[in-house]
Amino acid sequence: MKKILITTDFSDNAWNAVFTALKIYAEVNCHFYLLHAYEPTPLNLMGSKSQQRLGVIYDSLSKYSAQELNETNTYLKAHHNNPKHQFTTISKPGNLEDSVASVIFKNDIDLLIMGTQGATGAKEIFLGSNTVKVLNQIKNIPIIAVPTGYNFQSLKSILFATDFSDSYKKNLFDPIIELSKIWNASIEVVYVAVDFYLNDHQDAHKEVLKERLSGFDIEFKNIPFEINTSKSIDLYAKDKESSFLSILRHQHTFWEKVIGEAVVKKIAFHSKIPVLFLPQ
Repeated sequence: MKKILITTDFSDNAWNAVFTALKIYAEVNCHFYLLHAYEPTPLNLMGSKSQQRLGVIYDSLSKYSAQELNETNTYLKAHHNNPKHQFTTISKPGNLEDSVASVIFKNDIDLLIMGTQGATGAKEIFLGSNTVKVLNQIKNIPIIAVPTGYNFQSLKSILFATDFSDSYKKNLFDPIIELSKIWNASIEVVYVAVDFYLNDHQDAHKEVLKERLSGFDIEFKNIPFEINTSKSIDLYAKDKESSFLSILRHQHTFWEKVIGEAVVKKIAFHSKIPVLFLPQ
């Protein structure tokens, strides 16, 4: 059974991430873990340093978290009639990234799914304080970031953006392969460059990639460089509503300006389609 962790703050975007996950894996036996992590904000603590005050805040947040998760669970049981799916809700005090890491380790999670905008509605602040931190800390499992307002209907193609500069480990493409099998989706390997000359190392890596994805409907696309790499990918992907974008999270020369925190702000922040971050 596939184990999927979904973070929630009970916002519309968090619910959208939940519904997207349920639709993507509708035909897969899944155990969904819905996590709400809570901690006092600086505004909550402003002007008060007493342990008693902090305890009252945590108690209030704990009750709110438990109540909202209970209502979420009740709703899913009433309205999501899929015998292949089961749910567990988890409420944890502390910051999101540490809570996510703890749940992943304890429950042997296979995949993390997150929305890219929180209850505050301040998308850039949420990305800076939550999504980026999770992406920077959680590197051993794939993560799907679902953009605000995205309405998943089907998956027709998976875009894998790469510059062929690194070798591709044996199981690297498992998340892409799984989605391709579930939805019979094609795989487009997207290469952004000013010119499309490949050196010997890139050529060798491209051949390895072909071998890793042999047997699948795969197509190679050369995308002209526009302003920066992320903008070029965004322009190519904007009309592909039934697609996912997939990228690596490792550091490398060509991707230095669009990897780590920058990749979220420049790609996931602007992407109109879900972004699948492959594990390192």
